[in-house]
Amino acid sequence: MTSSPRFTRVLWFAVGALAVAGLLLLAYQIPPVKFRLEWRLDSFSGIVRGWIRPDQTLPTPASASVSSFLPLVLPTSAASSIAPGQTEIPPTPAPSPTALPASVSLPSPTWEKQDWNNCGPATLALSLRFHGWEGDQFVISDLLKPERGDKNVNIEELVFYVRTQAGWLNADFRVGGTIERLKSFIAAGFPVIVEKGFVLGEGDGGGGWAGHYLLLTGYDDAQQTFVSQDTNPGTGGPDRLISYEELDEGWREFNRVYMYLYLPRDESRIQSILGQDVDLDHNRAAALEAAQAEIESDPQSPYSWFNLGTNLVYFERYGEASQAFDNALALGLPWRFTRYQFGPYIAYFNQGRFQDVVDLAEATLFRTYKAEESLLWRGWAKFRLGDLNSAIVDWREALQYNPNYQDAQYALEYVGSTP
Repeated sequence: MTSSPRFTRVLWFAVGALAVAGLLLLAYQIPPVKFRLEWRLDSFSGIVRGWIRPDQTLPTPASASVSSFLPLVLPTSAASSIAPGQTEIPPTPAPSPTALPASVSLPSPTWEKQDWNNCGPATLALSLRFHGWEGDQFVISDLLKPERGDKNVNIEELVFYVRTQAGWLNADFRVGGTIERLKSFIAAGFPVIVEKGFVLGEGDGGGGWAGHYLLLTGYDDAQQTFVSQDTNPGTGGPDRLISYEELDEGWREFNRVYMYLYLPRDESRIQSILGQDVDLDHNRAAALEAAQAEIESDPQSPYSWFNLGTNLVYFERYGEASQAFDNALALGLPWRFTRYQFGPYIAYFNQGRFQDVVDLAEATLFRTYKAEESLLWRGWAKFRLGDLNSAIVDWREALQYNPNYQDAQYALEYVGSTP
């Protein structure tokens, strides 16, 4: 019995297609080919995942309590910062205010274009280069995000890199910054790293809101602009001007966090710039109060509610933080938000809302599957729900994307497993 000509053609087509697919797969393993194609395939994957789940916001937790958007009662401060009977942080002497120059322009470090998902390491490289460092973004990302598809490096990780790999410099960060605070650093000769939100084009991973780092190296009051070093040429490039208003609008979405590098000999100058914000508890209490004031002014701002929750988590006030995050999610947070900030996981977990942690992490991981922080917290929630095997799978996957992720290593050690 002989095959029909049509069957033969189909068979040869299938064989040919498999052969081509095999050759393409082999070619993809060649490092230069993979380097050029990986981000394009990931971007296309993001677009397809957006077609499957087109929601532009994160889901509201099933057990969320969002009956009222009235502002919460403002907590005072961490107990360690106040004496018995006090209701607020005792004031510390503030330096005499010094008039800032109307404009300042610091030397621009040699600019480099960021690699895929690499704005954090690339921006830190520029800041380090300002202080005489001679490396590039890949020296940093090899430690902080060895997986190119890992789309986030936290500001704590950037500080960790400086403290452990460039020990001749100090680094730290604060939240609740102001335009004047940024100008004060720049006027004193210290560039500042900020993290802010912006909007991607439709062809870039599905478009929409995302986070981005900038290095600020100058300002001009007459133009109301900062000079920023933007490692993404699509959004700026070197010496890009950004208005005070535009920066603050996106900066608010990250609790107005800022990071600064300095030589140990400049410690007293840094303390003078920070004033009372030298004290971490005072800084967080001030940021919390600022978020509360913005909520009172605009109760429908999801970012202000999120910032309130983030600062409440710092003070371990998880019940109030959970309410704030419930409100933020109900008002609508962009689907990438928990790619960068993890306060809801911490608050819900400590309130025993384990299924809410799982649901929120899964919503994040569907669109951003190489997110080790979401894998970590989904694993912890599954562990508390009694699913140890799934928890171990999540923690091992987190280490697959970031073998240096100590929180996932600890989680596995805690349950007696191995990476």
